[in-house]
Amino acid sequence: MSARLKTRYLGLELKNPVVASAGPLTARLDSLIRLEEAGASAVVLPSLFEEQIVREEDEINRLYEYGTESFAEAQTYLPEMEEYHTGPENYLQNLRNAKGALTIPVIASLNGTSTGGWTGYARLMQDAGADALELNIYYLPTHPDVTSADVEARYLKLVAEVRAAVSVPLAVKIGPFFSSLPNMAKRLYDAGADGLVVFNRFLQPDIDLATLSVQPRLVLSSSDELRLPLRWIAILRSYFDKSLAATTGVHTAQDVIKLVLAGADVAMTTSGLLQSGPALIGDILLGMRTWLDSNEYESVEQMKGSMSQRNIPDPEAFERANYVKTIVSYSTESE
Repeated sequence: MSARLKTRYLGLELKNPVVASAGPLTARLDSLIRLEEAGASAVVLPSLFEEQIVREEDEINRLYEYGTESFAEAQTYLPEMEEYHTGPENYLQNLRNAKGALTIPVIASLNGTSTGGWTGYARLMQDAGADALELNIYYLPTHPDVTSADVEARYLKLVAEVRAAVSVPLAVKIGPFFSSLPNMAKRLYDAGADGLVVFNRFLQPDIDLATLSVQPRLVLSSSDELRLPLRWIAILRSYFDKSLAATTGVHTAQDVIKLVLAGADVAMTTSGLLQSGPALIGDILLGMRTWLDSNEYESVEQMKGSMSQRNIPDPEAFERANYVKTIVSYSTESE
């Protein structure tokens, strides 16, 4: 009998740990259907951005107060709506369409950095049928007067506000740049998060030497980037029983197996799907079954977390000791 691939994430029973994360392939209904047919256990829709919601509300208010001719200059303050995936109302309709066409869970995504009325859209996403909500906090503090405590308080307040707006499961997608990630994880869970998605892959700007301008440069991930979420999944799983999703660097069956061994409930992929198409999911699932069977595992649940930090003979392998060992051994081999 082949190993069972079922897993639980955010209280949802999923047929396997492979989730299609937010990206171009989850933006269209036809590709969502292809992802389900390929074996994805759940999909995360592209984010609805705080800026989209605020802009639409501002424009409606200005229309009522001044008329369209009164704010032409202000229209350039934020990017045109077409530069995002969709507007708020279209987003909700796309969510309804996805729920009507798919049998797997559909997770809506809300992207923002501040508290305020825009978070009420979380309730609208729930009402539109979202099985869960992913709050993507993409915040880059750049002012020297903003302290780490300020940043953490902003995260916690935002999570609490969204938690108060919805009853569906809530995952929070974060970056790795906290002074004490385990402590921040604990506080996020306490604030109402049912799960964490690690890590947000911050897009880095580049300088165009020909035009002397700052340009966005989208570079897809590789499996080498897996090790950052791998380390922290292993550490966090040693302290928390709540849901953990790994993202960034998920391209192969081996990548997913490593993450589950470390303690991930699911592995999310976007770059891999963009590079290889939905068929990648089938390849990953086949590779997982082959590995599980050959290593005599009966299920994903049996192996989940078996190599978290607390479950391995040398817990310091995920800490500084491994760093020192790697540097010293590399120097010795190079001589």
